[in-house]
Amino acid sequence: MKVLIVGGGGREHALAWKLCQDDPYLDLIAAPGNPGIEAIGRCEAVSATDVDGLCALAQREKVELVIVGPEAPLELGLVDRLRALGIPAFGPTKAAAEIETSKRFAKELMIAAGVPTSMARTFTDAAAAKAEVRRLGAPVVVKASGIAAGKGVIVAATIAEAEAAVDSMLVENVFGAAGAEVLVEEFMTGEELSIFAITDGTHVLPMIAAQDHKRIGEGDTGLNTGGMGAYCPVSIAPPSLIDETVQRVFLPTLRALREAGRPFTGLLYAGLMLTPQGMKVVEFNCRFGDPETEAILPLLQSSLLEPMLAVARGDSLAGHPPHRWHAGASVTTVLAAHGYPGAVRSGDEIAISARGDDVIVFHAGTKSDAEGALRTAGGRVLAVTAVAPTMAEAREKSASAAANVTFEGKQFRRDIGWRELQRGA
Repeated sequence: MKVLIVGGGGREHALAWKLCQDDPYLDLIAAPGNPGIEAIGRCEAVSATDVDGLCALAQREKVELVIVGPEAPLELGLVDRLRALGIPAFGPTKAAAEIETSKRFAKELMIAAGVPTSMARTFTDAAAAKAEVRRLGAPVVVKASGIAAGKGVIVAATIAEAEAAVDSMLVENVFGAAGAEVLVEEFMTGEELSIFAITDGTHVLPMIAAQDHKRIGEGDTGLNTGGMGAYCPVSIAPPSLIDETVQRVFLPTLRALREAGRPFTGLLYAGLMLTPQGMKVVEFNCRFGDPETEAILPLLQSSLLEPMLAVARGDSLAGHPPHRWHAGASVTTVLAAHGYPGAVRSGDEIAISARGDDVIVFHAGTKSDAEGALRTAGGRVLAVTAVAPTMAEAREKSASAAANVTFEGKQFRRDIGWRELQRGA
């Protein structure tokens, strides 16, 4: 079977790795891919946002399944184009993808559907947005409505910080069109969880919960990032909470999308906050999250390829058995480049030392130079995942393997999963 994965980050490497576990004879292509994927498949130099080029590649290669990794090609309507060509594609249409690509649309849909979430108002005028900031008081959240590479959310501890965030988006245009509209949202307290579900638009196959670590520094300090690590399972997310999420979040949201004429198929990702008042949705993503995917998939015992192919072909998931999981824990430690999450330096040479059993190094921002040396080529460079019987062992293995990777300016956190270990203690 020939499969095309669109994208070239750690999430796409993890997807490629899992699909090859499911079917060792898979003919795997990635566009543009990365050196890690190239070790198990073939990479084609087509950008993930080159919709014409990707459609031509899929037709030329006669692929039987296209899996879209990042959000940008979904926003550009890649799935719509592929389906028009009769090519099975896993991912939502452009209209359905607005559940992520427009935070305003997502918030309005959740409120109308009765999905638990925080209250927010949308603004395009900086003065009006600042007035709302002062009305709510600090702490307060300012969000770019569009997609901003995971950096468009500012949790402001002071009014001045929130007003500066408003100016950066609406006046200075730091996020371009993604920040031309902002949400000013009430601050929520609690622990965040990421829960993925494969869906045919009506039925869902939920996965185990993971917890991401957004801040650059240990102890969750410093600037927000796209994610410095993740772990699973999470003890505060037992099966009963997953069931509650299906009933109160996924099913009402999918129903509302169908009623809006935007049926959603693919992977729906709910970012939840477990607040003192109960579960609330922070945001939705319309694709697999990163780095949670790198933590979750090594624990998935059952096939990922099978339900993804069914959804892409338009088949129903009704009666499909639930996912099966390996015992134990998984911890992913992200290695970031010099300067991340600000101005990133690329081109530093990478050396990956020998690693122990049950450790997988997923490539995220890497490239091979003309001499074949591996070099940094992005903010988040590698995702080092370890699987072990206990969370403590998995974290130790992951952090140890991360420490054994060398490149100039390397940044990483040694405390991934600290909340879980604290609970266990």
